[in-house]
Amino acid sequence: MTYTRPMSSPPPSPAPHRLLAEQALSRAAGAPLLTGNAVELLIDAAAHYEAWLAAIRGASHRILLENYIVRDDEVGRRFRDALVERAQAGVLVAVVVDWVGCLGQSRRSFWAPLLAAGGQLRVFNPPQLGQSFGWISRDHRKLLVVDGIHGFLSGVCISAKWLGDPARGVPPWRDTGVALRGPAVAELEAAFAQSWDQMGAPMASFEPVVAAPPAAGSVALRVIATQPTTAGMYRLDQMVASLARRTLWLTDAYFVGIAPYVQALIAAARDGVDVRLLVPGNSDLAVVASMSRAGYRTLLKAGIRVFEWNGSMLHAKTAVADGQWARVGSSNLNIASWLGNREIDVAVEDAGFAGQLAAQYERDLGNATEIVLAPRRDRRREKVRSSEKRPPRVRRGGGSSSRAAVGALRIANTVSAALTRRKVLGNTTSVPALLGTFALLVMSAIAFLWPAWISWPIGVVTAWFALNLAVASWRSWRRRTGPPPPPPE
Repeated sequence: MTYTRPMSSPPPSPAPHRLLAEQALSRAAGAPLLTGNAVELLIDAAAHYEAWLAAIRGASHRILLENYIVRDDEVGRRFRDALVERAQAGVLVAVVVDWVGCLGQSRRSFWAPLLAAGGQLRVFNPPQLGQSFGWISRDHRKLLVVDGIHGFLSGVCISAKWLGDPARGVPPWRDTGVALRGPAVAELEAAFAQSWDQMGAPMASFEPVVAAPPAAGSVALRVIATQPTTAGMYRLDQMVASLARRTLWLTDAYFVGIAPYVQALIAAARDGVDVRLLVPGNSDLAVVASMSRAGYRTLLKAGIRVFEWNGSMLHAKTAVADGQWARVGSSNLNIASWLGNREIDVAVEDAGFAGQLAAQYERDLGNATEIVLAPRRDRRREKVRSSEKRPPRVRRGGGSSSRAAVGALRIANTVSAALTRRKVLGNTTSVPALLGTFALLVMSAIAFLWPAWISWPIGVVTAWFALNLAVASWRSWRRRTGPPPPPPE
């Protein structure tokens, strides 16, 4: 699905308040508004892989690939082999992967054929001395640029997991990305070079494939390539939540909203904005899913509608507001993406593309269950009824009938959710609290019975921090006391 505004009719001049909003969004995101682009919406991994591999196999100058996970499976090997073939043909092939993302997914031996063919590989942020907390920052981007002409960004990693398992009836993961052409592609190349330069010698500047590339369309967008602690995407998400006037529809794989952002969503909903949040029903990270559910009640009480995806895994990260603004990329709505990771997203300010994403959102809701609060009870009537004299309770069947009733009620709730696509929100706080209590009790028992099991890990961790602090101090001292620079000639 490609959207390109007709070139014959230029867009109307924006109103003053629109210009002010554009300026605010540019400053919040740290990214200018770029015109002259064409955008294609890519839905799910199969469409992504087909488009990515076609671009790679047609490359004649350079291929820049940056992805959080490249797994050693049939999909990963297909991509590696395509990269090897292009490297052998003399095409510049440069790949950036994340150390944590690929941990246990692909080893150095997996990349050996590419390196032997002349390709280049850099692994982002492996553990290193002198950086005690360096491992926290990750490269979570999913980015591909070919020949400076074709650009892609997404939430899709290179792994067969995204395709599901048809033999076992496991559907593919639900994910979203875009294909770009136009001036925005140069921003993608600059973002890749920024990641590459962080890990070693800078990459040579890219020569344009054509001297003056023509505009590919008339879509205006921003490329937001965030780095740790810059919070550009957070500021943009916060501002869009504040500027939305009619609708704000969000899809997120790992939603754990911090208080300021949640308050922005609540304020929008109370102001009459139709705020919706679509999240996984079955997550690959159960802990994050529990944290997400713990925040449902606050959202629902404010009038925000929450939906859970019924498929295998919802991994998309999208937003669409007022049918005019849309965001697609790798950033989740949580503090790790906003402040800790390298992410890349595109914010499109175009009614045509926003309409496409909104239509896809409505299709997604057709495979989702809405979470609702239980009906409010009249506590005064319940108090009166409880004060009335009740007949003595008769126990029958040793309690098996009550257990059967509970089981029947659960079945009824499940059937009701399937028929109405609505599910009453249960207790989302007691289970995490009980799990935390159990974990603390286990740790306290270990500390009393086997104190060495606690003291040794603490000793290892403190020694690690001490070593890193010493290395960092020594490097700082060497920089201060190093030889002076040669005098200018």
